[in-house]
Amino acid sequence: MTDDKRDPIENWNEVLLIYRSALKEINTKLEILNDEFQHVHRYNPIEHIKSRIKTSESIVKKLKRKGYESTIENMVEYVDDIAGIRIICSFTSDIYQIAEMLANQNDIKILSVKDYIKNPKESGYKSYHMIVTIPIFLSDRRVDAKVEIQIRTVAMDFWASLEHKIHYKFEGNAPEHIKEELVECAHMVSDLDARMLSLNEEIRAIAGDKVDSWKF
Repeated sequence: MTDDKRDPIENWNEVLLIYRSALKEINTKLEILNDEFQHVHRYNPIEHIKSRIKTSESIVKKLKRKGYESTIENMVEYVDDIAGIRIICSFTSDIYQIAEMLANQNDIKILSVKDYIKNPKESGYKSYHMIVTIPIFLSDRRVDAKVEIQIRTVAMDFWASLEHKIHYKFEGNAPEHIKEELVECAHMVSDLDARMLSLNEEIRAIAGDKVDSWKF
């Protein structure tokens, strides 16, 4: 949404401009934070970053599910994930470090947080979600753009990718045995993440600072 109600985002091209700019801003922040972490700790918490702008068709479908008319104003006001960034890291501890680093940025305002790691969905889905706003400075005004940030481990992302494909393959009505298998796989992913984190901490404790340079 804008900080001046007299200057709303008026058309789809402007929506794209604003939200693409928001993704650039967040991506730049993440790159700088990752570089700083490497400089100070000789360790990169971020494996890679994915970003996307939701299609107009997907936005319209979401508005209809929420009972809103398909207007630009409603898109900006009621759809929080028009711009989305997914941050992939190695360990669950990285997730909370990254979230804290983002929260400490003065120009980022956190609107909501959903911790599906501590409180997984019934399907077994795990991820850390943040809805934030970041200011975009145009030639004549400032616009505060919303961005959805998802932070998860490599293992969580692998599981979520498969669940997403299955959801669309069966249009949300997958056979019960497949749902059960997915939940079982989610438990395996959680166990793998926990064991990998424990192993990494043990290695660091034994080898000290030497292991900080193993990851790049």
